[in-house]
Amino acid sequence: MNGTAFSLFLGIVALTLVITYFASKKTKTTSDFYTADGGLTGMQNGLAIAGDYMSAASFLGIAGTIALSGFDGFFYSIGFLVAYLVVLFLVAEPLRNLGKYTMADMIAARFNDKKVRGVAALNTMAISTFYMVAQLVGAGALIKLLLGIEYIYSVLIVGVLMTVYVVFGGMTATSWVQIVKAILLMLGTFIISVMVFAKFGFSFTEMFNQVKSATPLGESFLNPGNKFKDPLDTISLNLALVLGTAGLPHILIRFFTVKDAPTARKSVVYATWLIGAFYIMTIFLGFGAAAFVGQDKIVAANAAGNMAAPLLAEVLGGEFLFAFVSAVAFATILAVVAGLVLSAASAFAHDFYTHIIRKGHASEKEQMKAAKWASVGVAIISIILALFAQKLNVAFLVSLAFAVAASANLPIILLTIFWKRFNTAGAVTGMLVGLVSSLFLVMISPSVWSPVEGAAILTGEAIFPLANPGIVSIPLGFLGAIIGTMLSKPSDVDKFNGILVKANTGSGLRKGA
Repeated sequence: MNGTAFSLFLGIVALTLVITYFASKKTKTTSDFYTADGGLTGMQNGLAIAGDYMSAASFLGIAGTIALSGFDGFFYSIGFLVAYLVVLFLVAEPLRNLGKYTMADMIAARFNDKKVRGVAALNTMAISTFYMVAQLVGAGALIKLLLGIEYIYSVLIVGVLMTVYVVFGGMTATSWVQIVKAILLMLGTFIISVMVFAKFGFSFTEMFNQVKSATPLGESFLNPGNKFKDPLDTISLNLALVLGTAGLPHILIRFFTVKDAPTARKSVVYATWLIGAFYIMTIFLGFGAAAFVGQDKIVAANAAGNMAAPLLAEVLGGEFLFAFVSAVAFATILAVVAGLVLSAASAFAHDFYTHIIRKGHASEKEQMKAAKWASVGVAIISIILALFAQKLNVAFLVSLAFAVAASANLPIILLTIFWKRFNTAGAVTGMLVGLVSSLFLVMISPSVWSPVEGAAILTGEAIFPLANPGIVSIPLGFLGAIIGTMLSKPSDVDKFNGILVKANTGSGLRKGA
């Protein structure tokens, strides 16, 4: 067991628990629990969004993918960053102006129907669970490497902690854990990037020349096609990454933690700059790991390459930097899973329990109780699923969650805001077609099936040839919504003009709503 790492891990846990303790004193109402009562500033929320978004996939998965596959790994960095332009220009303000606590609130502003709210809640829980499995896989691998604790117990430790943050501290605790984590992650990544660049004599030319000879891929390391050999698969992945962020529930609910739409827009601008700087630095993490750690050592620690960044820190800065970077990665996972638990619990308690089961008549106390129990339930399901996904790369797992979000949520959000003819039937059909098609295509894809035993979850030939379903499932989500609308009677058309004005101006909003 690495004593320094263990001490830093305990420090991270202690700090986050202190944050949760103070946050719990401020979490008295459902508004406090779901949105921190809209009290965050643009900069605070921007840091929290960055903390929520720069996940284990970003820090551990992308570094490993670049180190093992070269240029192809950088597709993740590009896609994750460009996605924020879609959020900034199309989603952030309308969502804040129309919603209250969840994405379903925004859709229900136009289609006040139980079916719409119920399916939206189902989508949120499915996407959040998918995403959470990726974070738990990263956590399990990290703690096993550092502390020698078995994967199953590592996952349980993170599962218990994330549940504590949400149940006791709600959105306030989650936000501040994410802010602290974002600062630590940027600091750790910057230190490693400078050290890597120094090793290359602060020369990009020297860096590119060295990595070409440092890996078995040779010259092809800097060219696309090492990991994604099918051009359609590459396009599919990038479609999912670029469009998926605007449908991720745990990112969308962050826009309700500020007072108004202009502040929400400022949040996205701050987050985009932070995220952009971070993803540029992933090049140094990946190239540094390839050149100074080596493919054999990376694969020996974790077959999917998830431990490339901590191993690079060990080579460059010894035990302390290794321990610090690993503790930061641990904080990264804790912050993201807390946001994911909260988004899934909010969907169940606010949308399903309060509005469908109790028909909008649940008391504050009953809603809080439902949200806390939902948090526990979501955590248990995610932990169980993570135990079966140990061998999968976390960046890949997250890309699948993005595909589901882009297929099931984004079409409905955009059509709700911009299409006058859109109706309840179209919204329900679009969400279900997007969700079912993306999940089904994943289940019959090479991500799940492989003829090589042990290379995937199941052994056998895949029916669907693409690892990421986005190029098929995203158009199907839009098509389902359009066909569902055209085959049903026009409804809710008279509300469209009011929704359009409110989405773009916030007209009619109560202060702090």
